[in-house]
Amino acid sequence: MQAFFQEQYPEAGCDEAGRGCLAGPVFAAAVVFPIDYFNSGINDSKQLSEKKRLSLRQEIERDAVSFCVSQCSNEEIDRMNILNASILAMHRSLNGLSVIPKFIIIDGNKFKPYNNIPYQTIVKGDSLYLSIAAASILAKTYRDEFMEKIHEDYPMYNWKKNKGYPTKDHREAIVKFGVSPFHRLTYEPCQPKLL
Repeated sequence: MQAFFQEQYPEAGCDEAGRGCLAGPVFAAAVVFPIDYFNSGINDSKQLSEKKRLSLRQEIERDAVSFCVSQCSNEEIDRMNILNASILAMHRSLNGLSVIPKFIIIDGNKFKPYNNIPYQTIVKGDSLYLSIAAASILAKTYRDEFMEKIHEDYPMYNWKKNKGYPTKDHREAIVKFGVSPFHRLTYEPCQPKLL
């Protein structure tokens, strides 16, 4: 894994979590590391256990020059679509940084200009660059905690386990109980079926 895409300027890495979920917000994070930083444990959040992600989150928050985690609600996702909501959540995270980056790297292949700062989208960036992988870890752990919290009020959907993803038990619960205030109504499994 590479530490930086470029080493001339302070660089922020961005990633999101929860795009494919049927319920809950999409979360995004932005992370700026010191220019000489390296951490061999950081990896794409999907490749790590929950315990390892939480341990690394502490290290990332301790070591980062600056970081921010933000979200777009399910209502915002329904209003503007998941791609635009994901990018807006990343912009919100960049807004929350205490250090203004002079370059931004983003996981994936879509982004919108942010404050005239140069940027680069990178497919599978969360497995290639430290700051993007760190952002993926923060976005994933904060989102998982959010879903576990709202699970307490809506246990029938088993969000504590499925985190809002379209698992068989989640889909069956939507059919049985209908949708909650946290479901994304523009996603096909959450739309009422005509009899």
